[in-house]
Amino acid sequence: MKEIKKITCIGAGYVGGPTMSVIAQKNPNVIVTVVDLNQARIDAWNDADLENLPVYEPGLDAVVADARGRNLFFSTDVEKAIDEADMIFISVNTPTKTYGKGKGQAADLKYIELCARQIAAVAKSDKIVVEKSTLPVRTAAALKSILDNTGNGVNFHILSNPEFLAEGTAIVDLHNPDRVLIGGEDSAAIEALVQVYEAWVPRERILTTNLWSSELSKLVANAFLAQRVSSINAISELCEVTGANVDEVSRAIGYDSRIGSKFLKASVGFGGSCFQKDILNLVYIARSYGLTAVADYWEQVIILNDHQKARFAENIIQTMYNTVNGKNIAFLGWAFKKDTNDTRESAAIYVADHLLEEEAHIVVYDPKVPAEQIYKDLDYLGTRSSEDNRRLVTVVNDPYEALQGAHAVAILTEWDEFRTYDWAKIREEMKKPAFVFDGRKLLKRDQLTSIGFDYYAIGE
Repeated sequence: MKEIKKITCIGAGYVGGPTMSVIAQKNPNVIVTVVDLNQARIDAWNDADLENLPVYEPGLDAVVADARGRNLFFSTDVEKAIDEADMIFISVNTPTKTYGKGKGQAADLKYIELCARQIAAVAKSDKIVVEKSTLPVRTAAALKSILDNTGNGVNFHILSNPEFLAEGTAIVDLHNPDRVLIGGEDSAAIEALVQVYEAWVPRERILTTNLWSSELSKLVANAFLAQRVSSINAISELCEVTGANVDEVSRAIGYDSRIGSKFLKASVGFGGSCFQKDILNLVYIARSYGLTAVADYWEQVIILNDHQKARFAENIIQTMYNTVNGKNIAFLGWAFKKDTNDTRESAAIYVADHLLEEEAHIVVYDPKVPAEQIYKDLDYLGTRSSEDNRRLVTVVNDPYEALQGAHAVAILTEWDEFRTYDWAKIREEMKKPAFVFDGRKLLKRDQLTSIGFDYYAIGE
């Protein structure tokens, strides 16, 4: 088996950056180079001030400080890194297609293909190529075809090594994973990657499968987790009309050892880069094979999630006397979950969009998401002009400024700091009646109502 001395990762985003940082930290004798064409992103990874890393994850700064400059490097010189590597991870974006066949469901593989063609053009020695991006089943076959037909006659071995990270706990997940999944056809290539992970992961937690099982496992894992969120959110609506409490229901069913308690917290809906994208991918694959019932089943998970976000926004409008026109609504949180600066598919974006259609004025505070990202998220929807988004949405760096004079506050991300605020002081400075719409069930109803708030939470 070939000893792996140099690893290159193409893509310095939410997966590539943290994953390679931990691999470098745990394999001090392996040179790990993370490459990306985005100069600003690479500059941020190399910034002396670790507060400026482009990805916010608790504990990531310490890992980068441990390995950067020793055996962890960030660069824009993609060709040099490809040429020198024994093993190349592909960790580029695979967004849902916005055009052509499969629009709105299928994964857009143009970046993957560009990567494969660049590897093929540059490589002069045998390489192990590892799929780290989330990909539809049988992408490896396309990768292999491109590499073998456009390369310089070198041997490429394709492996699938999907990530199962939860943003906000990515470093903990990387340091102590439930499992590492490696799919491939060549036993020597598989063993080479096993050795990299065995530097810190017990062998019994490293699962090996064929390529197709590995690729599909990633989509299915996210589909099952998202399904649980949509399931409890469906029950939350039933709780509201029957007088039940969704927290009590989820606690009761969570004690069943066959079900368990994880991912049974009702909320305004799931977000993030993976759940929706992977389910849509699964739906597209099922439809392409004529499995209509299977496709319809999984699509319902997405439909329910969209319904939950719209329902939350509609409840704000109805509760505030059927109009939010000109009213100030403070948004606490924009990231899709706490402890991350990732906003992809965040519920906040869609709740805001719904309220902006009614000409509400929104003031946003999030401890980690900058104003430019918030406006970019709204502009991307194309619902209204960027000028209107900036007219109707204000982003502030102080939560008390966001709440000053607000008619209502909507909690969209479960940041721990929101619990610690002086809510009595906040109520004094809000318009009356002062409404709190808790989309994450973060605050205590009794505490808020005793202060004088009109408090609304999902599933109560």
